[in-house]
Amino acid sequence: MAFGIAARAKGSDGGSGDRSGTPLNFLVRLANSGWFRPVLLLVILTILWDVSVRVFAIPAYLIPKPGDVALALMSDWDQLLAASVPTTMATLGGFALSVLFGIPVAMLIAGSRTVEAYVYPLLVFSQSIPKVAIAPLFVVWFGFGLLPKVISAFLLAFFPIVVSAVQGFKSVDTDMMDLAKSMKASRLQTFTMVRLPHAMPAIFAGLKVSITLAVVGAVVGEFVGANSGIGFVLQRSIGNFELPLMFAALVVLAMIGVVLFWIIDVIERLAIPWHASHRHTYTATS
Repeated sequence: MAFGIAARAKGSDGGSGDRSGTPLNFLVRLANSGWFRPVLLLVILTILWDVSVRVFAIPAYLIPKPGDVALALMSDWDQLLAASVPTTMATLGGFALSVLFGIPVAMLIAGSRTVEAYVYPLLVFSQSIPKVAIAPLFVVWFGFGLLPKVISAFLLAFFPIVVSAVQGFKSVDTDMMDLAKSMKASRLQTFTMVRLPHAMPAIFAGLKVSITLAVVGAVVGEFVGANSGIGFVLQRSIGNFELPLMFAALVVLAMIGVVLFWIIDVIERLAIPWHASHRHTYTATS
């Protein structure tokens, strides 16, 4: 009798009756994962793309089929991978320069109204100048090497970091500043313990925008003058009407942007796990 009760209890709650490993629960966990939904949306959009091309009989020289793009991506993968290296290097170089100069400039603007009055309007004015229009000047001044692409990426990535960092530094709670003053904290201590931690979420928001714009800036520089890179592949494929290769290059370019954005997001989660946007992840892992 005791054996029968134990067997029924085992089948009712744990042991062999545990349903956590069933296919249904696996599908539920898969649907709730962070990467599944964007992948599902991408699959749906690809299917709609393929159906639209077939239904409306769109010529291949206007919009290729997703299958043709996939074939071009596989057949020319070595070429695309080699072209992605200089584009990624120019992106990272421009992004690094934007961080190196953007955050100190934001500190000066946030800390001095005089600097803000002189510098901030000029920064806003500089953003109204199309980078495609001035990119040929970089080729004339610096040649066809990596430097013009880095400068082009820097010009696009610089402004978002400055704006976000200024907003973060200027939105520090006054009560926190008064507390630091009452505890006789030095200016360096106040900056490292109050201003910088409070501005970190805004700075990382600017970094995420900046890294994607740096990819665009690097490609703009490659459009103007380059013999390598994804921009060069795009320009050559457009000139030769190789639409599948052009779309495949765009896919690789999007992958570069997504990977770099994800790296910044991971660094943000490690740097500020206490922020409200990551608090649920922090409490779940701690």
